[in-house]
Amino acid sequence: MQNNYLQRSTGRFYEDFNVGDVYDHALGRTVTETDNRWFTMLTQNTNPVHFDEVYALQTPFQRPLVNSAFTIALVTGLSVSDISQNVMANLGWDDVKLPNPVFEGDTIYAYSELIKKCELKSRKNVGIIVVRTVGYNQRAEVVISYLRTMMVYKREAAPIKDNQLLQQVWQQCKEEQ
Repeated sequence: MQNNYLQRSTGRFYEDFNVGDVYDHALGRTVTETDNRWFTMLTQNTNPVHFDEVYALQTPFQRPLVNSAFTIALVTGLSVSDISQNVMANLGWDDVKLPNPVFEGDTIYAYSELIKKCELKSRKNVGIIVVRTVGYNQRAEVVISYLRTMMVYKREAAPIKDNQLLQQVWQQCKEEQ
């Protein structure tokens, strides 16, 4: 019996990137109070501006600020399906800027531009890319920008996702038809 199961490839590989390409990341995400408070506590950030409303009222912002480490994590996450689904390793985040605050209730969107791409002589299975990613809110205010350097798999060298469970269920359903 022939197996017609097709493996779906997701994300871009090194060969798919071109300098100057701009990726409008499809998803936005509204930041909740729970996101901010849990992330702040999880990371043991003791600055009360992130979780104490009475304290935050005394600041120029008049309300709690979203933890900036959450902001970089969220914007990086928004970019994964376009930029880093097939990354072997993150090599760094540089030139991080936070020009405007993020508040609970803000919806964050992002885009990335590929600014550099280079082959490696020492590793034929990957290449290096550098993107500038910009996160912005529903008021079109930039809330974060950074450069991110990654080592990305080439298509033929990427690990293969082997989903035995899906193949088993697919085969069972096919036999029941």
